[in-house]
Amino acid sequence: MNAPASGFRETAKTLAVFALAIGIWFSPIPEGLTREAWHLFAIFAAAIFAVIVNALPLLTSALLAGAVAVLSETLDPAKVFGGFANPSVLLVVVAFLVAQAVVKCGLGRRISLRVVTVFGKSTLGLAYSIFITDALIAPGFPSNTARGGVLYPIILALAQSSGSLPEEESKRRLGGYLMFCGMASISVSSALWLTATSANPIGVSLAAEKGLQVSFGSWLLVASVPALVAIGLLPLLLYRLFPPGVTDTPDAPQAARAALRAMGALSRDEWITAVVFAVMVCAWILAGTFNLSLTAVAIAGLGTLLATRVLTLDDIYLQGGTLATFLWLAVLFALSGQLNEMGFMSYVGERLAMMLGGLDWPVAYVVLLLLYVLMHYMFVSQSAQVLALFGVFLDVGVQAGVPVPLMGFALLFASSYFSTLTPQGGSQNVIFVASGYLTQGELYRLGLLTTAFCALVFLVIGTPWVLWVG
Repeated sequence: MNAPASGFRETAKTLAVFALAIGIWFSPIPEGLTREAWHLFAIFAAAIFAVIVNALPLLTSALLAGAVAVLSETLDPAKVFGGFANPSVLLVVVAFLVAQAVVKCGLGRRISLRVVTVFGKSTLGLAYSIFITDALIAPGFPSNTARGGVLYPIILALAQSSGSLPEEESKRRLGGYLMFCGMASISVSSALWLTATSANPIGVSLAAEKGLQVSFGSWLLVASVPALVAIGLLPLLLYRLFPPGVTDTPDAPQAARAALRAMGALSRDEWITAVVFAVMVCAWILAGTFNLSLTAVAIAGLGTLLATRVLTLDDIYLQGGTLATFLWLAVLFALSGQLNEMGFMSYVGERLAMMLGGLDWPVAYVVLLLLYVLMHYMFVSQSAQVLALFGVFLDVGVQAGVPVPLMGFALLFASSYFSTLTPQGGSQNVIFVASGYLTQGELYRLGLLTTAFCALVFLVIGTPWVLWVG
């Protein structure tokens, strides 16, 4: 695409965002809403739309939205900037920083190689090693992108060592199969653990407003059965949907053992990181029993890693992306919360409830869940969709008679497994897509089928399990 045409498209996107904001702002205010609520919706909708159409980065869009909300006197500054003190926001940011220790010290790579030595004799075994590795490290990584950064080099090395190259059509399928397994693995393991992705604590905070209290342990209990079933079946399903061609990889375990020998024994930093993460995970599991703060546990872990110099201040200074996450997450979280407090979410919920009026709650439950998943086609951020839609869909489900735990957990889990729906459905996908092993058509086809399969598993198996234990 030439520069003038590209510039025209970018300008058109930006103008469309402003047109949306102005159009909503000056349109008649619906009966039942205040002027401030309607204007805040205009600001919030424009901010999310700007991200969806890729007119503005998420950080830029969020900061502009917060500034406009204050300068237009739609919200008080304290309400907009109060998100910076929100425990869920702080948990995400601190856990981002803690996760750097796993990458820096090499513990994540060591775990990956160790699993490959056990499961790596076949292509299917390699796929299971990817899923198992990700499931093991996921609770310590609140960032899908960070986990992708750990998995991708291992998957790439496995593909190349097996002779799979993206530029050779006859050999790329093995690499493509493993790359998509990496994407699918991250989406499902994020549903298994509360602390596996930044969208989860956001959803938990929104669910708490409806009376659904979710702890680290209760999340794991409810997610365990459907998520583990999905983890157990997805490698086989993808093996059928996208046959890798090469079925045996007898040299992979030997290569992994050689890499482990080259790494040597566990280093001091790896030992410290392993102990700190083990203690953190145990504390998160027991947080409900002993009334522990998840955020305080994460801060204590970060402090320990800094005190032992596993992480340094320089490491933190280099994490510019963490600061960006903190800024946009705090602002959007606050704006979303204010929309709810001003009654906008309940207003939208009432309209959706009227559309679903007369339906039995099981039907309404399925319709809402599938609609929530399909709407991810319009989003490039899991967190953005949770902020924009989670509260609305949960409220509508409750009004339709769906039990709060069932509707809440279904939406929470869907907010993770729908990330493979499109190549841009999660920031972690970009890492694997950029490998070149999969075409856009293959990515969309596999994404739709994988997401549909996960939705089916969580509906058919997850629903009775949630009703029983939730």
